[in-house]
Amino acid sequence: MKPCIVVAGPPGSGKSTVGPLLAKELGVSFRDSDDDIVTREGRSIADIFTTDGEAAFREIEANVIAEALLEHDGVLSVGGGAVLAPATQERLRAHTVVFLNVGFAAGVQRVGLSTARPLLAGVNPRATYRSLLDARLPVYRSVATIEVGTDDRTPEQIVAAIVAEMTKELEKTQ
Repeated sequence: MKPCIVVAGPPGSGKSTVGPLLAKELGVSFRDSDDDIVTREGRSIADIFTTDGEAAFREIEANVIAEALLEHDGVLSVGGGAVLAPATQERLRAHTVVFLNVGFAAGVQRVGLSTARPLLAGVNPRATYRSLLDARLPVYRSVATIEVGTDDRTPEQIVAAIVAEMTKELEKTQ
């Protein structure tokens, strides 16, 4: 059993909004690895970052995603930095991965650069977000089966674009 779709992308790309809509459109269940982490650890992601550090969080995240990839057969949304772990990259290659690509301006507008996002807390969140996008873009593309731009699109338009790309991919294999 494996997810029919894994949704990945940077903060602000729309994973938490698009994932459930995509699952509904496909008639499958939705699961979010960030929610799994909070449930398992009994505390917020920001608290894990602050108390234990990013390395500890990434290890928890990689383990949670490994389990979800084995157990879940619907749409799975993974945290923005999940693709940074080499083991997770390798696991994702066995799945259909949708990369929700968001530009800098749209991403900044959507995330609001709030301190609720641990990696964006600090002296210059805009610069941090820019460097995060630049550093992660090649990694997202390396694991993606499908890439969909999210700027200037509603969540429903993004879902329609994903379904259209999935249909094209299916037609190629037949």
